[in-house]
Amino acid sequence: MLFANCFRRILLPVLLLPATFVQAQKVTSDIYQQTSEVNNLMVQYYADRGSLNRFYAVQSSPERSERFKKLQQDYLQKLQQVKYDQLNTGSRVDYILFTRDLQEQLRLLGIEEKEYDQAKTWLPFADSIYVMEKRRRRGAVPDAQGMATELNNIYNTVAGLQQTLAKEKGLDAVVGNRAVTAIRGMQDALRSVLDFYNTYDPAFTWWVPQPSRRLDSMLSVYAGAISSKVRASMPRQDDGSGIVGKPIGRDELIRQLQLAFIPYTPEELVAIANKEFAWCDAEMLKASKEMGFGDNWKAALEKVKNTYVPEGKQPETILRLYNESIDFIKKHDLVTIPALAEETWRMTMMSPRQQLVSPFFLGGEVIQIAYPTNTMDYEDRMMSMRGNNPHFSRATVHHELIAGHGLQQFMNERYKSYRRFNNPFWTEGWALYWEFILWDMKFPQSPEDRVGMLFWRMHRCARIIFSLNYHLGTWTPQQCIDFLVDRVGHERANAEGEVRRSFTGNYGPLYQLAYMMGGQQFYALKKELVDSGKMTYKQFHDAILHENAMPVEMVRAILTNQALPKDFTSSWRFYPLK
Repeated sequence: MLFANCFRRILLPVLLLPATFVQAQKVTSDIYQQTSEVNNLMVQYYADRGSLNRFYAVQSSPERSERFKKLQQDYLQKLQQVKYDQLNTGSRVDYILFTRDLQEQLRLLGIEEKEYDQAKTWLPFADSIYVMEKRRRRGAVPDAQGMATELNNIYNTVAGLQQTLAKEKGLDAVVGNRAVTAIRGMQDALRSVLDFYNTYDPAFTWWVPQPSRRLDSMLSVYAGAISSKVRASMPRQDDGSGIVGKPIGRDELIRQLQLAFIPYTPEELVAIANKEFAWCDAEMLKASKEMGFGDNWKAALEKVKNTYVPEGKQPETILRLYNESIDFIKKHDLVTIPALAEETWRMTMMSPRQQLVSPFFLGGEVIQIAYPTNTMDYEDRMMSMRGNNPHFSRATVHHELIAGHGLQQFMNERYKSYRRFNNPFWTEGWALYWEFILWDMKFPQSPEDRVGMLFWRMHRCARIIFSLNYHLGTWTPQQCIDFLVDRVGHERANAEGEVRRSFTGNYGPLYQLAYMMGGQQFYALKKELVDSGKMTYKQFHDAILHENAMPVEMVRAILTNQALPKDFTSSWRFYPLK
């Protein structure tokens, strides 16, 4: 009965639709359906993958690679048995995206296998270590003295390889990096064996710990030597930034864009960014003139930066800005906000080290606040305070909390959670879309507020331009930093942090352009469904959040009940270039 009552409450917004929305009932008819044949396969797949990941825990081992290849192949075969033509739109979306992800995993495993084969010359001892861990998983009684002898022999082998490596001028990056990853996995395997038997098995405890730890130390040195040879072989021009990434090139950019369902070329995306930049420029000049600075918008920006709050006062400022944004969203009835989502978000402060790569907020259930600490140099303190002033922060609190990342994460854990189609265009695009909506609804209260919102909007345009130019091989990291300082008005330390985050953090090459492009996708879909009168803002936003993360074109397919073909390819030109 409890489940039935919950389900009735979930359905209520659909059952009470106004008359103007009757024509769009088909759009949302399967939004709250949680189960399908594809859904069940996906749930089983993630459970199977989790079991295999815990069992075959040694990264880059051939055994692990082969087993995971079989997993992907098995589920692709199971998908082929699904009667696609009988699926509704939501289940077809699951089918298409699940197939895409399985095929991409197979592609990556094939690359891993090829790289490992190329690196085997430097890893002739690997199989011996893998066998030790394989036997350990089932608790086989070890030949302790024999294992100690084998570990000692491996040590000597590695020492000999180190001498051979020292004679090399350099080492191919693909080969070297794969070798280092494999070595780290082998060290984990050695520690797993040691942790299991040591102090429990008397013979093992007497024979094995010393040669095992000795080999572990040698492997660390060996991995470091390989990394040094990789760095020596890479053509490296010091552009003064100290940031070294890996541009992926135009062909790979296009492949990844197609995988993310973005049917534009890199050059077209740069053109879109420049078009949006022109809009921002015009609006920035309007605000600058209202502030009395005429066409000197950088002077207006400078005044806004100097509105920073004193040391120790940033958390209470964030709380005030949050309350203002949440009151505005509720006043206009823009989205359903569960009480628990409001109750459980919280704050934490970023360390100075983290602020080197994240000079501004990070968000979700926890909003991470960037502001100076007593260990920072004076210049860094001032740049952090100026770059996180209240007018800049007013533009981003709702991006990080509600209705942005905080509400996204809350809903993802509760609706169609089997969908794990991680997609930055959905994640960052949704949060940026709210900046668009609140701008349209006059959320900024003053020209200074508008300058703050425009600064971030310009920043999103700049991210597209500098990240794509970098990956196309036409800009260096230093040029990217200078662009953020000169074109957007960033503090230099903050610009360095943004570029460092983009090219050396754990972000994919498309991540930075996903903000503006994903936001534009949601904005175009809003025009199609809300501006046309087919849905209210609240119905539209709630429907998106109940579908979980996926390419925005697939959200559109569900909300408009498209008959997706099995061989679907992206074609939605959501932004007119002319």
